[in-house]
Amino acid sequence: MDRVSTASMFPGVIQARDQTWTAWQQVKAPVIVPLLQLAVYICLSLSVMLFVEKVYMAVVISAVRLLGRKPEKRYKWEMMSDDAELGTSAYPMVLIQIPMYNEKEVYQLSIGAACGLSWPSDRILIQVLDDSTDESIKELVQIECRKWANKGVNIKYAIRDDRVGYKAGALRHGLTHNYVKECEYVAIFDADFQPEPDFLLRTIPFLIHNPKVALVQGRWTFVNANENMMTRMQEMSLDYHFFVEQQVGSSTYGFFGFNGTAGVWRISAINEAGGWKDRTTVEDMDLSIRASLKGWKYIFLKDLEVKSELPSTFKAFRHQQHRWSCGPANLFRKMLLEICKNKKVTLWTKIYVIYSFFFIRKIVGHIVTFIFYCIVIPMTVFVPEVQIPKWGLVYIPSVITLLNSVGTPRSFHLLMFWVLFENVMSLHRTKATLSGLLEAGGRVNEWVVTEKLGDIMKKSKASKKPRLRIGDRLHLMELCTGIYLFFCGCYDLANGKNHYYIYLYLQAIAFIIVGFGYVGTFVPQY
Repeated sequence: MDRVSTASMFPGVIQARDQTWTAWQQVKAPVIVPLLQLAVYICLSLSVMLFVEKVYMAVVISAVRLLGRKPEKRYKWEMMSDDAELGTSAYPMVLIQIPMYNEKEVYQLSIGAACGLSWPSDRILIQVLDDSTDESIKELVQIECRKWANKGVNIKYAIRDDRVGYKAGALRHGLTHNYVKECEYVAIFDADFQPEPDFLLRTIPFLIHNPKVALVQGRWTFVNANENMMTRMQEMSLDYHFFVEQQVGSSTYGFFGFNGTAGVWRISAINEAGGWKDRTTVEDMDLSIRASLKGWKYIFLKDLEVKSELPSTFKAFRHQQHRWSCGPANLFRKMLLEICKNKKVTLWTKIYVIYSFFFIRKIVGHIVTFIFYCIVIPMTVFVPEVQIPKWGLVYIPSVITLLNSVGTPRSFHLLMFWVLFENVMSLHRTKATLSGLLEAGGRVNEWVVTEKLGDIMKKSKASKKPRLRIGDRLHLMELCTGIYLFFCGCYDLANGKNHYYIYLYLQAIAFIIVGFGYVGTFVPQY
């Protein structure tokens, strides 16, 4: 029997392929090549801007450490001590606010730590702001508060009729109670944060002796950093934020974004800035910007550690990253003109806030990571006419990556995994950033409380077999991106000369692993 050719067997398929190829060639030169080349130029420009910002921060932080510019040397600080005549009245009245929402696994941690702070008992007031909707959890929190009250701790349990404004609304409502009127300062701790007993003794003196200082911020540390690979990746990113970004802002302009917890505010500064506002999902950053525009200064203490918990499930981490990416972009949109028109701060401070703090770190950093490394570079394998210079493809990303690793030396060997994971997360951060900038979609002001597991995984040893549902793990956007990158890698392996396929395959695997849910702690349903 004669061999039947493929063309004779599938004439329609061959014809469609030829037509598609012809159409691609006709469109590529006049349309695709110029557009892709423009995209490369834009991404390279943004990469250079990001590179310059990273190098600038590296230079500043090196100078700070070499010159020993610790806050204790730059600002007046004296240890608190008892006064023979005034007694405990020499200590200012301090309010501790602990906002929480259905925090069953961790509510005891922050309440217990707050009640253990070293400060005269008659000069401290602990306020638990419970927005829980689960009545059983509210009862547990009330019991915990009563337990400490019976021990002589000045603790108040406060609830609201609704959750208007979410965390900002709770903090704002907490300051309206008559019993807080005597308080000069307010320390804020989320439900999973555990300050050391000397937290107030180390922070309050800065506020007492420096009347233009509005905020003293501590550094987060993480009790569950070693729980899984995802928490290790988070630790690397957050350590860079605290060790470099926060220190640079504090050391140069006396400005940085309040982290929402583990900090002490001067209440008069909060009031002067207009109080807590709930117009975005980053009420902490909103207050920071408004207070700085009034001329207030902030101090970051890198040696003041406060233990906390990282989100260990991918669902919780993704919600958190959406809020942290969408909120700043939306706030930038709403405050840009207000910052430009302000008369109380210097021009250089305005440039720092608008360009470095917002534009580069909160917008460019997210968008260029995804668009350049996950869309544009893979696309160039189909268009060999578009070339990316080695300095933009290798040298700049390598330097940026190495500079990002300084915060967590113990995880240096995980740097490649961190890069791949950050590129995966840039998909969500880019989507959230654009949503915030454009105020598009229904999730711009969506507030989802980050789930805390506490010891839940230790307590729930499976006596039953968990029920695994595909829908609980599957993430379609990551899977689609992973398939796209894998296809680009295959095409480059067959036809390319730049060996992009090595990176493309690795990045595709990372997206697909996350797409199938094999990242973070998985809490089974029974």
